[in-house]
Amino acid sequence: VQLVDSGGDLVQPGGSLRLNCVAPGRTFSDNTMAWFRQAVGKEREFVAAIDWLGATTSYGDAVQGRFTISRTKFNNTLQLLMENLKVEDTGVYYCAACSICVSIQRSPRQFDHWGQGTQVTVSA
Repeated sequence: VQLVDSGGDLVQPGGSLRLNCVAPGRTFSDNTMAWFRQAVGKEREFVAAIDWLGATTSYGDAVQGRFTISRTKFNNTLQLLMENLKVEDTGVYYCAACSICVSIQRSPRQFDHWGQGTQVTVSA
């Protein structure tokens, strides 16, 4: 595992969480990074991606307008701010990096480095 993601928790509907992802010992500052999620019994789903410069972002339809992806190059950190969380946002969230990409990618097959996953549970 070359990425370490964290920040998952149990939160009530309508609440917020911020996920973090770091890459100890390696920089992905010049590469595309993204967040995916996987619920029990479902396929891995695209959540958000950001290009190498941090100038362009893309979001899955289910999270558009509620989630914000960002990156901080000086400390090699990727973040996902999740607001107005819904029960259907529950799942394991993974950060990912594509070591040969600089533009937006939405397919998990394009990413060759992954975090171990962090559990997000939205429940009353």
